[in-house]
Amino acid sequence: MNDYIIRAIAANDQIRAFAAVTTETVETARQDHNTSPVATAALGRLLTAGAMMGTMMKGDKDILTLQIKAGGPLEGITVTADSKGRVKGYVGNPDVCIPANSKGKLDVAGAVGVGFMNVIKDMGLKEPYVGQVALQTSEIAEDLTYYFATSEQVPSAVGLGVLMNKDNTVRQAGGFIVQLMPFAKLEENVQKITSVTNLLEEGHTPESLLEKVLEGFDMEINEKVPTEFYCNCSRERVEKALISIGRKELNEMIQEGKSIEMNCHFCNKNYEFTVEELKEILRKCK
Repeated sequence: MNDYIIRAIAANDQIRAFAAVTTETVETARQDHNTSPVATAALGRLLTAGAMMGTMMKGDKDILTLQIKAGGPLEGITVTADSKGRVKGYVGNPDVCIPANSKGKLDVAGAVGVGFMNVIKDMGLKEPYVGQVALQTSEIAEDLTYYFATSEQVPSAVGLGVLMNKDNTVRQAGGFIVQLMPFAKLEENVQKITSVTNLLEEGHTPESLLEKVLEGFDMEINEKVPTEFYCNCSRERVEKALISIGRKELNEMIQEGKSIEMNCHFCNKNYEFTVEELKEILRKCK
């Protein structure tokens, strides 16, 4: 099944809801970055949230960035997403390996550590919107719930999950975000959901996942959006970055007489430039 996100409304437009299955997206990230299981789980949760939050934005060129800056061995997470369901991201330390938590599960909170979450929305205005909150649990879903309540003043319920296979590939990944109004009943429904990945394992889809969360409310699905791990890096973009560093630094690279390799943080792809290619780039510099 290809990954996708659904957007829905309920209770006479008083509730808006999003649900996603992101198994292939998270597995692509795992392969690109060769992440350990706990790093995959942490990155996968933030990728899933980023993909759904990206589709909340309206403009074709709007970009959402989620940054977790914390003191744990994971050394932070960065995810960016657009309004079309395309998302990419990376962790500071993909090899992090720590013992399971007290429940015998991957210790995402322990890997993330204590710190802050930044939510940056670049909507083509002079300045991007930046919201920052202290991490409450470092489990990511609860931290986003807190962000929505404090920075956007929107009561929300967020559920995110990544389940790994024994060979450390991704078995299930997905989540939901439900926002606003008659919150008492909604909270009751959300508390019945012990695990997003358990529901996905039982064969639930984003549609039926939201039906459980919104039980008792009239739900109407508005849109279904494909989602994927997508990086827009290219050799041309890397070449432009090299041009931007200036003649002096390029000259120094050429003097060393060796090829250089540039790496994209988001998808871990490498681009090699020979000395001759560097000379050609130098000619393009002003």
